[in-house]
Amino acid sequence: MSDFDSNPFADPNFSPFQDPSVTQVRQPGPPGLEEYNPFTDAKQIPAAVGAKTVAPTISMQPAIMKPTEEPPAYSEPQEQPRAAAELLRRQEELERKAAELDRREREMQSLSASGGRKNNWPPLSEKFPVGPCFYHDITVDIPVEFQKTVNIMYYLWMCHTGTLFANMIGCLAWFSVDRARGVDFGLSILWLLIFTPCSFVCWYRPLYGAFRSDSSFRFFVFFFVYICQFGIYLIQSIGITGWGASGWISALTGLNRSIPVGIIMLFIAALFTSLAVMSLLMFKKVHAMYRTTGASFEKAQQEFATGVMSNKTVQTAAANAASRAAQGAFKEQV
Repeated sequence: MSDFDSNPFADPNFSPFQDPSVTQVRQPGPPGLEEYNPFTDAKQIPAAVGAKTVAPTISMQPAIMKPTEEPPAYSEPQEQPRAAAELLRRQEELERKAAELDRREREMQSLSASGGRKNNWPPLSEKFPVGPCFYHDITVDIPVEFQKTVNIMYYLWMCHTGTLFANMIGCLAWFSVDRARGVDFGLSILWLLIFTPCSFVCWYRPLYGAFRSDSSFRFFVFFFVYICQFGIYLIQSIGITGWGASGWISALTGLNRSIPVGIIMLFIAALFTSLAVMSLLMFKKVHAMYRTTGASFEKAQQEFATGVMSNKTVQTAAANAASRAAQGAFKEQV
């Protein structure tokens, strides 16, 4: 049995303590390694240890990478200037509104100290038997962002009045060279007397009040009347004979009778045409501003109903009608 358990390939003289892995572990360490104390002075390090430990050479030159391409120049993002501009614009708008509120407050204080608002338009003398009918001050009543538009409309109304006066002069000159044009001269006087106050009351004052109090109802009144005014400008610029307007047809007819009179009437026809063009442009501008104010047809209906019901005349008439109806019903029952 011992013959079967033995390894036929093993060395009979082999000793396990002579294995190279075992002999390597059993070898003593380098001389002086047991006596080395890392906390003592470096000068006491054994020579054997110092001879065997060689410090690595460290290069003090910094590592520099050489890029193949130059880096792009630094540029600020486009969103930052836009955001800064938007913030600046909002700040300026807030400051403008604060200044506007401050100015209005000072104006109201001065008006209350002086006894309230006093009508100042038209600017008539105190000796005149009729006093001013309206209070008109764009810098006080109208917000800053709408003052330019209201000023333009006021100047446009003044040009309208001046053109009607010039139309009366042109029809007078036409009547002086053609006695059959008395009707045109008479109608030109009538248009001057009617259209001057009616245009101020019917479309300028509603526009003034609409921008002053942000009234949807007054905006709608202005749009309706101003469309009619634009149609009148077109008719006057055409100049149909016998309608009291020195338009293009009347100017050409007067030019056949007298060249100086025809030149005057051509100039007036150009004024009527310019008024029509300016009216159309301002109508579009006011309509665009109206859409930004938040006005609507529903608000106009509410304002109209509130204004009608708060009117003292309407309230008195409604009360009288109700009392009469009640008395009639009581008499029928009796």
